[in-house]
Amino acid sequence: DNQAVIADAAAIPPLVELLASGTAVAKVDAAATLWFLAYASDNKAAIAEAGAIPLLVAFLTSGSVRAKGKATAALWNLACGSSANKAAIATAGAIPPLVELLTSGTAVVKERAAGALQCLAANSENKAAIAKAGAIPPLKSLTESGRAGERKRAARALRRLGYVS
Repeated sequence: DNQAVIADAAAIPPLVELLASGTAVAKVDAAATLWFLAYASDNKAAIAEAGAIPLLVAFLTSGSVRAKGKATAALWNLACGSSANKAAIATAGAIPPLVELLTSGTAVVKERAAGALQCLAANSENKAAIAKAGAIPPLKSLTESGRAGERKRAARALRRLGYVS
């Protein structure tokens, strides 16, 4: 698969460098590429180890609408299936801006933010931080008035937040 070939070619560190110092367009493209590379479980740790997480989190508050969308999707993929990344994403400060995007983002960004919070909530410390950040009211609102994808992701995030292990 090409995701493995790209990672094996050592393309992840230069993509992360683009996140840090590329043009605005290059940063969005790098975030989008990392989003797709993070679908492969083997790439999740390499992306995190290359330093992408804090850079992606920074886009949640200071990036363009497109950057926010790509960064949110990348963080969602990085969080799902990786306990280490769930903790690293929360430590990098992603939870409050993801909660903010539930109300201020585009419909696509809202859905991706709800998805990221759903995955992050699999960690018990994150679950408490997500609730403390005020996620429950906007997630509830999305289940009532969001588009189909937003409703589905918001409902799943609420389910994960309410799950007691």
